[in-house]
Amino acid sequence: MLNQKLIESFTIEGSQPGKHVLILGGIHGDEYEPMAAARQLRTQILPEKLSGLVTLVPVVNQPAYERINRRGPDDLDLARTFPGSPEGSITQQIAHKVTQLIQAADYMIDLHTGGLFSNLAPFSGYTLHPDPAILETQRQMARAFNLPVVWGTSAHLDGRSLSAARDHAVPAIYAEWGGGSGCNPEAVEGYATGCLSVLSELGMLDISIEQKPILYHIEDDRVESGHLQLQNHAPVAGFFEPGVELMDQVQVGDVLGSICSVMGEEETSVIASQTGVILGLRTLPYVEKDEWLAVILETEQARTNYE
Repeated sequence: MLNQKLIESFTIEGSQPGKHVLILGGIHGDEYEPMAAARQLRTQILPEKLSGLVTLVPVVNQPAYERINRRGPDDLDLARTFPGSPEGSITQQIAHKVTQLIQAADYMIDLHTGGLFSNLAPFSGYTLHPDPAILETQRQMARAFNLPVVWGTSAHLDGRSLSAARDHAVPAIYAEWGGGSGCNPEAVEGYATGCLSVLSELGMLDISIEQKPILYHIEDDRVESGHLQLQNHAPVAGFFEPGVELMDQVQVGDVLGSICSVMGEEETSVIASQTGVILGLRTLPYVEKDEWLAVILETEQARTNYE
């Protein structure tokens, strides 16, 4: 059934009773793989094999989508606006509506990409929820999503869909893959398969998904963990040329790339501030001073590998 109001959604009702999963795409208007994956799931989730309900929201933030932008016309970042307000601006209203959808669900999956300006390696993530049962469910969901990296991070970051889920005791995960303009078919397929795999793990969908090896499962409970834009910023403005690739291993002090002036007579190295694995890279060449350039999943210093 379609809802043509503030948010367009589609709910698949299984032939047997069961839990309710909410799957979100397009919280940022320039993240296209999740939108395509959610649409694809409409035909892949068969009611006769489903127990319970699955609600799909391919494009949560339609005003931002129509602007080809991460943000809506009020210039608010939806991923920093939860739980929102029914009387606020358009982004605040959308956040409020999505919070209601989260509250009505038993589980949530929120799909993301790097947007127009960056590219992210495939990984699934969750918050280190204070409730042990919810935390363990989130771990299981994130591992079942079938991506090579699993990252558990601080539960103290507010304004997100995951913080809304945290506040309503709804087990939730997110995933990141791709970006940099266009729509990567491999990421679309991987996202759809990942969602199906989680539904299977939760006992809601009668389907068999081959599980791929997890290369890294790291948990980090530091307060700002999971905030992708905090490290490895541009020391100057200019033309950024990365010298590393996604999933490369780097050490503190390694050169991540360089920023050159218009004529190339001035060149500034970008130095890694962390040791770990490259999870994200800026793809838009022109950068302003202090814009983030790389995401590094730290594999040392206050890190616990979850077994």
